[in-house]
Amino acid sequence: MVARLLVAGAALVSLAGCAVPEARLRTGLINAGLPEPLSACMAERMVDRLSLKQLMRIADLPKARGSESIDRFLHRVRALGDAEILGVTSSSAALCATGLG
Repeated sequence: MVARLLVAGAALVSLAGCAVPEARLRTGLINAGLPEPLSACMAERMVDRLSLKQLMRIADLPKARGSESIDRFLHRVRALGDAEILGVTSSSAALCATGLG
C-alpha cells in the first residue's frame, strides 16, 4: 500500500514538473500576441522538446510582446540566437497552425 502511494506521488510530482513550464510558456505566447489555441498547442509540443532554460528564455522573450503574426514572433525568436529554440518553435507553429500538431 505504501509503495503504491509513493509511486502515485512520484507520478504526480513529475506531471506537475511539466505543467508549470507549459503553463508559463503558453501564457508567454499569448502575451506575445499569438492566439490562445495556437499558444496552447505550441506550448504542449515545445515543453517536451526544449530544456527548462530554453523554455524560460522563450516564455520571457521581452521584445515579442504584441507580435501581430507568427512570422513576426518567429523573427523575434530568431534573435535569441538558439537554433534549437527556433527549430522547435517554428515547427510547432507550423504544425499547430495547420491543425496537424
